[in-house]
Amino acid sequence: MLIFHYSTRFHELFPQAKHVPFSFPGGNYRVLLFFCISGFAIFFTLDRIRTVPDFVVNRFARLYPAYLAAMLLTLSIEYLAQATQLLIGPVAILANLTMLQGFAFLPEVDGAYWTLTVEIAFYFCMISIWKWIGLRRLEPVLAAWLALRWLLHVWPDMPERIIMLLVLRYTPFFVIGMLAYRIWAGQRTWRQQAPYAVLALLSVATMETWDVTVLAVVLLIAFSALIVGRLRFIALRPLVWLGGISYSFYLIHQHVGFVVMLRMADAGYNPWIGFAMAFLVALFLGTAINRFVERPAGEAILGWWRRRSRVAIPEAAAGQA
Repeated sequence: MLIFHYSTRFHELFPQAKHVPFSFPGGNYRVLLFFCISGFAIFFTLDRIRTVPDFVVNRFARLYPAYLAAMLLTLSIEYLAQATQLLIGPVAILANLTMLQGFAFLPEVDGAYWTLTVEIAFYFCMISIWKWIGLRRLEPVLAAWLALRWLLHVWPDMPERIIMLLVLRYTPFFVIGMLAYRIWAGQRTWRQQAPYAVLALLSVATMETWDVTVLAVVLLIAFSALIVGRLRFIALRPLVWLGGISYSFYLIHQHVGFVVMLRMADAGYNPWIGFAMAFLVALFLGTAINRFVERPAGEAILGWWRRRSRVAIPEAAAGQA
């Protein structure tokens, strides 16, 4: 994603600035992989919670501290560098503090944050399923979710907020991850999941371009290989480390990298040097946010919630007695 933003999006936003002599398109493909991973990983949270507040606090602890730090740092760097093309208005900034700016159709502090709107909507859908239906018979619910997506064909004027809240543009990719998890966890068999996987692919094939359909097939094959242990060769220590800081790195890399490349270009440096410097600055800041904000703040919030929950349970039991 970083290479796509630095090689392609930078040139689109700043055509006057010198840039690296290549373009790495297809950033949307990597986003769809991210959504598949989210579909797989959501169960690591759902399997550990007892209540809806448990889920909300867990997701808040995971997402918000790093987000707030990255957003404030990005804004500070943009203002100090006077990168006016990247700045947004005060109302939009205030909305960004809530992390819900996408649902109000307001611009993000950093363009990469649009995926967080999709993630929050996905969390809303999953906790609703967990609360009101349960996960034992998840697959029929996924089939209904995919069928609902086809309503976009017959109801092209469906309100955008409904589309966003039900993540109808990206449902098949979340479904691929969820189907894979259920096999990996031993809750379902390959044969049981096959019809739903075909349904997810049909949903993509009938509503997306051919290249996205090919990608969906590739992702389904990749997750199939993952759950049978065929992808262990990619578990290299540097990649595992990057995976550990990936969220903070993702949050800080785009606009901060653009500012670095702009200033390096203004100073007359070769675009390759600006590209490398932007990567190093984003990597350093992402690592710092992960180490000093994301992990300690998340652990502190979860620790506080666990202590509060342990106190609340005996009090509730005493009240019932």
